Amino acid sequence: MRKSAFPVGREAWLTLGLVLVLVATAAAGFYFTRATTLTLAVAPNGGTEPDLLRAYAGELARRKTGVQLRILDFPGVRESAEALRTGKADLAVVRPDVAMPGNGLTLAILRELAAFAAAPAGSSIGSIPDLAGKRLGMLASRDADRTLLRDLLTRDGLELLTEAPNGPVPPQAVLLVPLEEADVTAAFGDGRIDAMALVTTPTLPAARRLVGFVRAASQDGTVALIGVPDTAAVLARWPRLQSVTVPAGLFSGNPRLPAEDVATVGSSYRLMARASLSRSVAAEVTQHLFEMRAALAETVPAAEALTYPAYEDTADATTARLPIHPGAIDYYEREQETFIERYESWIYLVAILGGGVCSTIAWLRQRLGRIRRQRIEVATTRLLALRSTARRETDRDRLDAIAVEVDDLAASIARHALNRPTEPRLLGAAAVAIEAAHSTVRRAAARPDRPAC
Repeated sequence: MRKSAFPVGREAWLTLGLVLVLVATAAAGFYFTRATTLTLAVAPNGGTEPDLLRAYAGELARRKTGVQLRILDFPGVRESAEALRTGKADLAVVRPDVAMPGNGLTLAILRELAAFAAAPAGSSIGSIPDLAGKRLGMLASRDADRTLLRDLLTRDGLELLTEAPNGPVPPQAVLLVPLEEADVTAAFGDGRIDAMALVTTPTLPAARRLVGFVRAASQDGTVALIGVPDTAAVLARWPRLQSVTVPAGLFSGNPRLPAEDVATVGSSYRLMARASLSRSVAAEVTQHLFEMRAALAETVPAAEALTYPAYEDTADATTARLPIHPGAIDYYEREQETFIERYESWIYLVAILGGGVCSTIAWLRQRLGRIRRQRIEVATTRLLALRSTARRETDRDRLDAIAVEVDDLAASIARHALNRPTEPRLLGAAAVAIEAAHSTVRRAAARPDRPAC
């Protein structure tokens, strides 16, 4: 039987290629719909930020969101910032006045810190220069807090001493006295301190307690809060700080404490992302963080201090000294990308590829159908030729060979008919040819003029 010009091996390779394309398409779909896992560097040890972000990671896992977090612990914000800078982390807790990674962009402010002092009203301390020669109490603090306090005092010509001098405090110096929270009231009573320095979030309960201790040490129950009034000049000198306002009446309403807004400067603990993190993922991290704030606050009260970086317009946000990630801006401006917008190029590519695959499958089916019809037509033609040959054949061995070939052709046609449906007309003609060939072979074998064996 004549072989087709389109071998079966090539058909198999085409089929395999289509299968591989479909598998690749399915794999791409799985890749773009699976959860994105980000590495988050948290710090400092003992701070509220690690607890908040661990709770956030747990809530993301519980809700099975499209973004999941893997936590890396670091002892301080300098180390967490370094992890972001070197690419070990996708997100990190950063305190800009301590260490600012060059590739870090802000997603949210976890906690704002305000630097101010609180003194009993009768202490005659009303401004930073009035602290000269005084003893300033401060809770066991981090190096970064002491550095910030030292810088602010230096600007007014005051030196911060951490070791008690022999004798009184020099007139152009301020002595820092470390304290525990339980010792603040007693320290005012025995004259160990004249005021308290705070580098903290004013809205937290701890800040209210400390101001309450100072108020208890005042004879008339009033407190003077000393901020940094020249905030613009301070920020020009230390651009990684930020302006902070302690609102009037925050600590007490009667009497009002403070009586007026207190302008000062401070720092912040920020959740930052690497600049190369996609906008859609950054927007999703920011969105979930704020949407889950109420749930997180039930177990971690520090979640209430979570806020966004203040800015007036998009240009202000992207050109600030501490710029905001474009993905976070998308969330704040309610311009987040939809799924279609996010994967628009891939959707078009898959659609084009899918159309090509479908067209190729249709062409291949048509081509294979034509090949099957050709094979059946060739087999039918061969059967008719064998029928003619059998009529004239008298040799028994040749008739047996013809019978075997007829059976093989019949089996081949039957195999195509069972596994690959073909036109009924063509199969009918093939069946007639098979029956005619068999009948002719049988009659030829039974002719009396056939030579005996």
